[in-house]
Amino acid sequence: RPPEEEEEEAEVRWQEKLFSQFEVDLYQNESACQNPLDQQYREEILKLEKAGGRKNCRIFTYTDHDRFTNLEEHCQNVTDSDHEVPSYLAERMANVRRRRRQDRRQIEASSLKSKIITWEPSDEFIKNNHVINTPVQTMYIMGDLGPYGKLGHKEYEHVLCTIKVDGNGVITVKPNFTGTRGAYQIELDGEKREVWKYTIENASVQVQLEEEEREQCVFRDLYGRHKEYLSGLVGSEFERTLPGTLRLFVNGEIVSAQGYEYDNLYVHFFVELPNQWSSPAFQQLSGVTQTCATKTVGWDNVAYFCYPFTLEMFFTQGDESEDSLPQWPVLYFEVLSLDFWQRYRVEGYGFLVLPASPGLHMLTIPTWRPVELGRVAELRRFFIGGSPELEDITYVRIPSTFKGERLSRFGFRTETTGSVTFRLYCLQQSKAFLETSALRQRMRSVLDRLGGFSQQSSVYSVLEAFQRARRRVREARESLPQDLISPSASTA
Repeated sequence: RPPEEEEEEAEVRWQEKLFSQFEVDLYQNESACQNPLDQQYREEILKLEKAGGRKNCRIFTYTDHDRFTNLEEHCQNVTDSDHEVPSYLAERMANVRRRRRQDRRQIEASSLKSKIITWEPSDEFIKNNHVINTPVQTMYIMGDLGPYGKLGHKEYEHVLCTIKVDGNGVITVKPNFTGTRGAYQIELDGEKREVWKYTIENASVQVQLEEEEREQCVFRDLYGRHKEYLSGLVGSEFERTLPGTLRLFVNGEIVSAQGYEYDNLYVHFFVELPNQWSSPAFQQLSGVTQTCATKTVGWDNVAYFCYPFTLEMFFTQGDESEDSLPQWPVLYFEVLSLDFWQRYRVEGYGFLVLPASPGLHMLTIPTWRPVELGRVAELRRFFIGGSPELEDITYVRIPSTFKGERLSRFGFRTETTGSVTFRLYCLQQSKAFLETSALRQRMRSVLDRLGGFSQQSSVYSVLEAFQRARRRVREARESLPQDLISPSASTA
């Protein structure tokens, strides 16, 4: 064979039409032109013949408008079997993927007038809509691998490369660019076993650089917007606390309430800040959950609230003596029920000392409610609603108005009810965690005592009693005669 027949190189652009020898012979006959596209191809071929003929020989293309593209997409089979029949879904996919962008706009405009949601779809509706409606444009780079001097036969046409571009701008090249993997091979069965080798290279270097620069600009724009969004959420500067101040941030959630007598529960809560504690002016330290119906889980009726709340508090070290024990914030809550007739009942009271250690805490707090003697109170509670309530909810723990040394609840009748589950994420921030001066030691001792106090609410009373007893022993020791306590005193 002549050398020019053994090797050929062609540069093909997107949707560029390179005619094959079969198409040149076909469209020269005017009777073969059946549509306006065939007539356009005939005019272009006649112009090429006047200009000296086509430059390509074996390499040609089929664009998105050619009949070969329609037949190839319509008859693509999953297997290589000649007896395979395309499924209904494959036929629908072949038709839908051929839609143009203007067709998609018409479909989107018409779909606004139709129903957005079909509540009872039929089988035919599901079958017709279970397809991908992304429009795709396709182009095939072909090779005429017939014997020398016998070009133009359909049986020798082979697909060298398939290029697809969908409506989202995704380009698919199959097979991929050759690169360093070596040439692709096509083996032909005939009188002589012939092997053809071909390579595919990306020749649009300048376009690629422009695309990369455009992608980098888009990426920088998106990154800048995302950075501004994060800066708006977090702030330009990291929030720091003042020296000698502890910041407590609690991101909590009232998960559920279980074990109560009546249905349709809701929780009312608030946080009490002891001395030396403060909160921002915009911070709300109280809230009410939504009314939630219960459902049976095991032996209990459980109401799942999933009610989130956020608390932010500051503790400032004062001039008090280090022997005094500061208190930790306490969350008081009450569980109430609401029936169909808008009658509410108190189901239980409880309190929760906020954890002093940072991290995740899952706490289940039991509750109780006050009761009256006799059955009349329970009948009144059942029929007309209402029940004994606490005028001061802090009475659950230590009343805020209590000034004495001993708190007596003798004669106060209560009944154990259900429990409420909390999920708390605690965060602590203080410069004392970083500084190495005496302030750190002082602040750490305060934090340690606060942490020890938060474990049990009764620790405060126990330590105060211990300190009073220690003070009395010191006073009694000082009031004794010196000859009784001096080791050098004479004995009788």
